[in-house]
Amino acid sequence: MQRENTPREQAENPWKRRFVVLLIVLVGIPAFVGLMLLRRFAGDMPVDYASPTEHFKYGSTGGEHEMGFPYWIWKALPEICPQYLPGKGYQSLGMVYEKQPDGSDKDLPIGTSKRRFQGIDRVFVNCAVCHTSTVRTAADQPAHIVLGMPAATFDMMGFEEFFFRCAADPKFSKEYIVPEIQRQGARLDLLDRYLVYPVAIAIMRDRVLALAGRFDWVFRQKAWGPGRVDTFNSAKVIFNFPMAHLDPSEFDAPADFPSIWRQRQRKEPKEMQLHWDGNNTTVEERNKSAAFGTGTTPPTIDIARIRRVESWIMDVTPPPFSDFFPIDAKLAARGQPIYKEYCADCHGASGSDFSGEYVGQVVPLAKIGTDRRRLDSYTYTLAVNQATLYAGYPWRFTHFQKTHGYANMPLDGLWLRAPYLHNGSVPSLRDLLEPAAKRPKAFYRGNDVYDPVKLGFVANVPQANGKTFFRLDTTLPGNGNGGHEGKAYGTDLTAAEKTALVEFLKTF
Repeated sequence: MQRENTPREQAENPWKRRFVVLLIVLVGIPAFVGLMLLRRFAGDMPVDYASPTEHFKYGSTGGEHEMGFPYWIWKALPEICPQYLPGKGYQSLGMVYEKQPDGSDKDLPIGTSKRRFQGIDRVFVNCAVCHTSTVRTAADQPAHIVLGMPAATFDMMGFEEFFFRCAADPKFSKEYIVPEIQRQGARLDLLDRYLVYPVAIAIMRDRVLALAGRFDWVFRQKAWGPGRVDTFNSAKVIFNFPMAHLDPSEFDAPADFPSIWRQRQRKEPKEMQLHWDGNNTTVEERNKSAAFGTGTTPPTIDIARIRRVESWIMDVTPPPFSDFFPIDAKLAARGQPIYKEYCADCHGASGSDFSGEYVGQVVPLAKIGTDRRRLDSYTYTLAVNQATLYAGYPWRFTHFQKTHGYANMPLDGLWLRAPYLHNGSVPSLRDLLEPAAKRPKAFYRGNDVYDPVKLGFVANVPQANGKTFFRLDTTLPGNGNGGHEGKAYGTDLTAAEKTALVEFLKTF
């Protein structure tokens, strides 16, 4: 039989119940809420891809931690601040979008990655944004996406200026951005709508405006145009150099984005001098340095995922010219001995054989004679500062050095690397074989239609299909098109010899 509670026990039961309720209110509910918030705002989950190619296009380097834009804000800003873009969306800045099966653009352009961090999806650029572009065989033909080539259509300065200017606009506020996010189909819960995104908008605005203040030197420089970047002056900002007090000769130092194919051959059997001025001889260290351009810092760099990119670029090869255009085999054969005599010692036996006495070595500026601004922008002081990066890590930088010229580059995929010279000041290979006085004084960059005769992108058209191209004036600081000329560089060859040489270079 069940025993009845005594009067004393009956008197105690309400107090026990009250104690349990009080315990739940004071401990249980806060603990539950805390666990829910921890689950919501903790965690660090990048979007990963099984394919190394897809990882190169969309995989993370870690930049979303510090520099990542909340995904839905990234999506909303072209509609909030269209006046700061040259056209419709990020496509107008030359970013490359793949197509969905229905013909629409994919959600994000190649060269952006996504990561769930601190309770919000964030996106930022990765390596592919500077090393992917498109090629069209004619103005009315579809664009072919080529991975690993210089991002000839991407306007990085325009990309930066868009965010700086938008962040300073009154419309960069929750009152405008949250409704646009919802209009685009985002399902925001109450926490997102009234806390997460308003806070994210405020934080993003403050961070971007703070960066704008540090990068105000960008607005005082000549425009880079698509396919170019002032690499190491940006690094000086990161190191808190007093930009307003630097030697003016260090500024206006744009350089073309490089191609990134066949990296293994740049380190084996011997290490080549890398970057345009040959300031580093280690592929892996060069890659980690480049990752700073994708928003990484020593504490946030995602080493494992960067190594996946490194593995992919070790052996990836460029598409052959013959996949797009025909090659005159007999004419190319006549060009081969000319190449061997004038070019092979500095640039390799072919587009796949990098053997040559001076390949990957720096040529003094006095000899090569090309524009010196890029060389002068990389200073001894900057090299010393770079040596402090990753202090305490096994991968601390130890190979950066100041040089006094430009490195001889292998010519793999040469046809896709136009315009030419380190600063992209010569539109085609055929133009490069002329003395500087006969090279175009001005031309247009940003067109992806290819000229198979001159070996370069069409450069005499100011606009097409509603897009205005960038006029590069070679008389401006940093844009000089002189150098790499004279008998030793083939500019004294006959017209027939130059035509044969260009045809042979199509095989690279």
